[in-house]
Amino acid sequence: MHNVAVLLSIGRHPVSGRARRAATDAQALEMALALRPRRLTAIHAGPATDTEALRAYLGMGLERLTLLTLPEGTDPIEPLIAHLRQFDPSVVLTGRQAEDGEGSGMLPYLIARGLDAAVVPDVVRIGPTNAPDAMAGAADLVQALPRGQRRALTATGRFVATIHPSAPPARASAFGPARRGVIEPVAAQATADLFLSDCEHRPWRPKPKLMRVKRGGSALDRLKAATESKSGKGQLLVNPTAEAGALAIYDSLVEQGMLP
Repeated sequence: MHNVAVLLSIGRHPVSGRARRAATDAQALEMALALRPRRLTAIHAGPATDTEALRAYLGMGLERLTLLTLPEGTDPIEPLIAHLRQFDPSVVLTGRQAEDGEGSGMLPYLIARGLDAAVVPDVVRIGPTNAPDAMAGAADLVQALPRGQRRALTATGRFVATIHPSAPPARASAFGPARRGVIEPVAAQATADLFLSDCEHRPWRPKPKLMRVKRGGSALDRLKAATESKSGKGQLLVNPTAEAGALAIYDSLVEQGMLP
């Protein structure tokens, strides 16, 4: 592969909340280093204030990391697309979603749309194709599927690949290379992120699941009542009239105690 770009973000430790290298982004960099491309560029877009976490990527063997400097709360999509167009990569590798910030997982798809490239999600292995009749620049990929299944793919042309957490783990970051590596700041034109400006930021916490525990009976009966998933009760209405549907909803709310 000729040109490979890796998009790197600053992660957030789930327990301590400290800044760190993002887990799947580090796996994407590990995959890019294993490819041994002719030219490799690593890019991070964000403020130039928190660069210590980025040095963990340099400690993996990178000599240089490009930092697109953007103010806090700006949208990195357009600056990343403009920079990638100048680099003209054949493959763009990144994690599935950020560990901090919006974390919607839409960035790889928006980058692919801006570069007119395909998207291959949840990749666990990538390498040059061995098929004799394959096109130049084609790559063999292995994609993770639910329940541990895998699917082999062959991609041609430019594509953006997101890395699945079950991909090979990233190597440890060495202190010496992390100190010697260069973080090269590049000024980028900032655009306001209208979505984040209207959001309230707070740490994510899973909501507790309410369970109805059966009182009395043996311990086995109480355990079954707490763990078994019971089928829903109600009636199935096929193409009901508006009056019949409204009456069924009203009766259900009354039965659940939501209405008097």
